[in-house]
Order: sequence, then C-alpha cells, then structure tokens
Amino acid sequence: MNISKAYLLIFAMAVSTVAMQACKSKKMAVQPSADVETVKKEPVEEKQPEKPPVEEKEEVAPVVEKPNYDFKNIQFEFDSGVLKTDSYSILDQIVREMKKDTSVKFIINGHSSIEGSAEHNMALSVDRANAVKLYLVNAGISPDNLTSKGFGATKPTTTNDTEEGRTLNRRVEIEIMQ
Repeated sequence: MNISKAYLLIFAMAVSTVAMQACKSKKMAVQPSADVETVKKEPVEEKQPEKPPVEEKEEVAPVVEKPNYDFKNIQFEFDSGVLKTDSYSILDQIVREMKKDTSVKFIINGHSSIEGSAEHNMALSVDRANAVKLYLVNAGISPDNLTSKGFGATKPTTTNDTEEGRTLNRRVEIEIMQ
C-alpha cells in the first residue's frame, strides 16, 4: 500500500510538471526578411497653429464690503449688568462689522433707567459697558480699539415714566470715536 502511494505521488508530480510546461506561453520567433529595406525618414517640422493674442486682464481687487456701523442698542435686564440672550445676535453682527476695518476705534456707552440712586445707576451703566467690551474682546476685537464709559440715567432715549421707556433706557450704545 505504501508503495502504491509513492508511485501515485510520483505520477501526480510528473503530470503536474508536464501540465505546467504546457501552460507557458509560446513566443514566436520571427526572422527579419532580407528583402525589407529600412528607409530613414527625415523629420518633418510640423507647423504649430498660431495662437491668438492673449488679452491682458486687469487685476481686479477683491471686493471689500464697507462696514455698517449703524448698530442696534444692546439691552439689559432691570438692575443687571448681564446681557440679555437677544443681545448676543446683535453683538455677533457688531463683531462682524468691526472686523471689516480693524483700524476704527469705538466708544461703548453704558446707560441705565431712573430707578435707584444716581451712584448705583452710574456703577450699573459702567458694568454694562464693560460687559459689552468684554464680549467684543473675547470675540477678537482689539481692546485698544474700545473705550467704555458709563452715563447712569443722565442720557435717556425716552421717558422713564413707563416700563417700556425704562426698558429702552437700560442699554449700551456703540459709537465711532471721533
């Protein structure tokens, strides 16, 4: 039995060797004909088509949008230096406009309504102006371009007799420094 396995193995190796030789691709050997004459051609110059003259284009400077410094007032809650959530979108727009021309300097004026003592309102208006300045500086505006002032209740935009008027007077205004 062992001998038959050995013969079978030898036979399988022989068949696979022959089969492998049969799978190799055959190359045809072609002898050049003695009758064929080699002709050497001279290079022919091809004419390049004439290119139309290139028009010179003027360099166009990128369009720089002019800043809009007509800012809305930033509103605050009663007796607070904390920004209202509605004010963040206004401040983000102000930051975009300020970044268009970084050489312009601004004054941030803080105001308050009439409720409370004059000293308290003055301190509150300074806190409001500084809160806006801090927001602008954190958004990338140079602190050298910003000055903050507090006016207390000395410069109301409307009457302090109604709650609507007092709400409008609790504000920060941003102006260009002259």
